[in-house]
Amino acid sequence: MKYIYWLFIEIAVVFLLPFLIMLITMPYLIRKLKEKGFVAKDYHKKGEKMVPTGGGIAIMLAALFSLSINSLFYKFDAINYVILSVIMLFGLFGILDDMIDIGRTVKLILVYYSSYPLIQYATHSGVISPFFGQVDFANFYSQFIVPTYVLVTANLVNMHSGFNGMSSGLSLIVLISLLIKSLITGSIEDINKIMAIFAITGATLGFHLFERYPSRVFWGNIGSLTVGAAIGVMIVMQGYIISGFVMLIPHTVNFLLYVYWRIKKYPPAKFGKIRDDGTLEVPNPLTLKWVLPYYMKMTEKQATYAMYAVTAVFSIIGILFIDG
Repeated sequence: MKYIYWLFIEIAVVFLLPFLIMLITMPYLIRKLKEKGFVAKDYHKKGEKMVPTGGGIAIMLAALFSLSINSLFYKFDAINYVILSVIMLFGLFGILDDMIDIGRTVKLILVYYSSYPLIQYATHSGVISPFFGQVDFANFYSQFIVPTYVLVTANLVNMHSGFNGMSSGLSLIVLISLLIKSLITGSIEDINKIMAIFAITGATLGFHLFERYPSRVFWGNIGSLTVGAAIGVMIVMQGYIISGFVMLIPHTVNFLLYVYWRIKKYPPAKFGKIRDDGTLEVPNPLTLKWVLPYYMKMTEKQATYAMYAVTAVFSIIGILFIDG
């Protein structure tokens, strides 16, 4: 019991330190990004509102700093440093993606292999399927499912965005749900292996306070790929393949709508417009965030909260789902 008490103290410190770092440093980073011209247009506002972008780099750095400082007082399982390395590799590709276009195929191949350091640590290869019962994927799990799942999850998070604070908010809901599930069902050893995820979650919460509507900063591809990779890593390392999929159903539906859009060869469109009354005018219902605004009048904030609610429902189902 005493050990569990100190474990929760450790979790609190690892979570809160990057959160506080974000609160303190983000105003400075926002100012510097603006001064250096790293800005992007906020398309769902009237006029030409420009917002600093690329702020997601702070999430990666705050989590790294938190784990480094706390390692002076706590002995973390070695897997935490491997997890953080994989997440940072995805973040670095996010920086590259923000700077230059290296091509989708090349990027997917390179990012796929970024997850390979996890292979020797992915031991939760048994999965309970609703249709086939208990299934042990053995080496197939570590060699194929792990890198593929992390890659796909990071890209799903990257794609399901577009409104102020939506992507970071949805990611935060999923991360917190996965951590709650781990605390409920995982062993002490399992929890010790995901301290890096607690750090990422704390940093993401701090960042979200600045990106929520109306955004003072965007996280860019570096933010979405960093946190998306963290979600994917958390799922495969804890063996939450099915429940993780359930939590990400809204992200998956968003991707399938995109695929349908491309198959039908409809004109490309990334953003909607704002009517005089402040509600959204979207071109079609072929991305999940546009479905409700297409059929009824909604503001950007209302549409974002609707996406939060949808993901929260599936996340609760995922928490209750038994994987193995």
